[in-house]
Amino acid sequence: MTVKLKNDSSSEDEPLGNGGRKAARPARGSKRRAVKEEESSSGEQEEVLSQEVKKRKTVSKRRAPARKVKEEEGDRDAKKESSVDGEEDSEEFKWWEREEEKDDSVKWVTLRHNGVMFPPEYTPLPSHVRLYYGGKAVELPAEAEEVAGFFAALLQSDHAQNPVFQKNFFEDFLSVLNKHGGARNGIDIQEFSKCDFSKMHAYIQQQKDQKKQLSSHEKKLLKQEKDKQEEPYKFCYLDGRKEQVGNFKIEPPDLFRGRGAHPKTGKLKRRVQPEDVVLNLDKDAPIPEPPAGHKWGEIRHDNTVQWLCMWRENISNSFKYVRLAANSSLKGMSDFKKFEKSRELKNYIDIIRADYRKNLKSKVMLDRQIAVATYLIDVFALRAGGEKSEDEADTVGCCSLRYEHISLKPPNTVVFDFLGKDSIRYYQEVEVDKQVFKNLSIFKRPPKEPGHQLFDRLDPSILNKHLQNYMPGLTAKVFRTYNASKTMQDQLDLIPNEGSVTEKMVRYNAANRAVAILCNHQRTVGRSHAQSMQKATEKIEEYQWQKIRYKKAILQLDESELKANPKFFKEINDLTKEEQMSIHKRVLEREREKYQKKFARENEKRKFEGEELLPESQLESWLADVEEMGKEYVEELETGLVTVKPTLQSVEKLKAQIDKLEQRIRTTSIQMKDKEDNSTVALSTSKISYIDPRLSVAFCKKYDVPLEKVFTKTLREKFKWAIESADENWRF
Repeated sequence: MTVKLKNDSSSEDEPLGNGGRKAARPARGSKRRAVKEEESSSGEQEEVLSQEVKKRKTVSKRRAPARKVKEEEGDRDAKKESSVDGEEDSEEFKWWEREEEKDDSVKWVTLRHNGVMFPPEYTPLPSHVRLYYGGKAVELPAEAEEVAGFFAALLQSDHAQNPVFQKNFFEDFLSVLNKHGGARNGIDIQEFSKCDFSKMHAYIQQQKDQKKQLSSHEKKLLKQEKDKQEEPYKFCYLDGRKEQVGNFKIEPPDLFRGRGAHPKTGKLKRRVQPEDVVLNLDKDAPIPEPPAGHKWGEIRHDNTVQWLCMWRENISNSFKYVRLAANSSLKGMSDFKKFEKSRELKNYIDIIRADYRKNLKSKVMLDRQIAVATYLIDVFALRAGGEKSEDEADTVGCCSLRYEHISLKPPNTVVFDFLGKDSIRYYQEVEVDKQVFKNLSIFKRPPKEPGHQLFDRLDPSILNKHLQNYMPGLTAKVFRTYNASKTMQDQLDLIPNEGSVTEKMVRYNAANRAVAILCNHQRTVGRSHAQSMQKATEKIEEYQWQKIRYKKAILQLDESELKANPKFFKEINDLTKEEQMSIHKRVLEREREKYQKKFARENEKRKFEGEELLPESQLESWLADVEEMGKEYVEELETGLVTVKPTLQSVEKLKAQIDKLEQRIRTTSIQMKDKEDNSTVALSTSKISYIDPRLSVAFCKKYDVPLEKVFTKTLREKFKWAIESADENWRF
């Protein structure tokens, strides 16, 4: 039996989905241009781009120059402030190698920066776009129109359907409206139900869609303009070193969403003005110019703190800070000290555990409550908790647990059910020490009832003061970091140094998952999860289809292979004709879409560069190749003869391709299971904040796993100190 050959010279490792063929050929007699593969949209949006860039430039001219510190002055200052130990602007500052940097009483000697970047001023809506009340168009003052626009933008979201969100928004909207003189055309707005935001929503959505339709080159131009505006704020000089600033932008005004059932959801996050902002610099630093017509709230020179700017936000009346970026020296030192403090707990944990177990039977009720709370924090990684005001979300921690948050099932099972940080539900049914169970029963005795505090004599400050008797700086939070890292170390110790990188990463993620579950780091299943799993399933189906095709091709070359190894060919008839047709259709649709995007992308690039556009005949030629591929698939179904390339005409080469496909199937299947297992667990939270990064570094070095598999580029920069200081034998 002969193999049906394809007359081309493609490589052996052909891409999946081309039906045993090389990727569709270019037009005959012409060369194909090599284009970078990237997603982009087509369409002519010069007018939208021009307006967007013009608007951003106007904002830039109005704000940026007014606050920019003179470059010459900055350069001069930087030279003055260079460390006597070396030129730290040009040489990397490896603080983790310098013992003197570990004293954190003074954070800096000199600090210079350009302040914060304010959001652009509000641009009023066109005159034909209005809020309607009782069917009548309302002429709103700009300040109230902006607030109405915040709600209109969310009109199709779950937030806008939430009665609490609606109530809070409407109260703040009316407050702003009345403050600025009410509606210009005299309409008296009193009822939320009569408000119609649909026209505003449609316009806002149209503007979003227009931005999405900008070409990649137009988006690139906008990004360049945006980067230019942000550049003065991205870096500061700390003791003469150029360091990156983290969140240098002040959040624009909007409606507060909150997490879970937050009582303030929908309230207006007001616009922050320069008068609200406190700047922190050294005494001799030039003070950035505030926006025209404004002045800074305060200038401080406090070198015992790390923040550069500060203001109070109006929702929870808490402070917001501009700090150095995650990869900065100060942040690195802070992380290092946090993890070293948790490692130090190893030297005291046995004594602490012995004491709280002994005090579970103390005759003093406060001591019993401290013992039980410490047990729960140590064993189940509960947060300490604290009192909340009435207008905050009803979230609790260990010390603020109430009567109704735990249920007791004899002999020693406790059911926890409460809202933890960020309104994430904590629900666990666990077995506890018998004396702990007995004490919890005592803490729930009458006259206590729902609403009463379980630990009525204890709060986090009392607990932390008690813990500091064992170790300086020990707080309940240190237990959480300690137990997370200790759990990770124990889990990593169970991983065998074998298998592929993918298999090792699945085991690493399983260890990370154990920590995330311990810390109750949950997340909702992402909207794209089902689609992602479907794509992976289809990918495996296509690998399987290719495998079967190659096995058929082997028998076309040598029928004796069937007798020599019948098990190898057992799956050759697993796919029905209908299943194969479905795969063919999917592959062909993907090929057509690929060439249509390629054609649009190439012409977009040529148009931007002023070159001659590709003719429609080029696209037609590419699509004709896809149609030819489709005909071959039809013929293959009818005759049973598989089309393969000349370079795959030997049994050995076909078997090599089958081995590669089997490996891809294994890898994709493993990744699918891993993704499914992690769909409701937030691995990144524990990895970034609770697990000592040196554990991950040691794992990668010991198991020959590329570091980029564990840490993103941002995290590799953040944890550079850990990457350079930990070897494969490092232990928590």
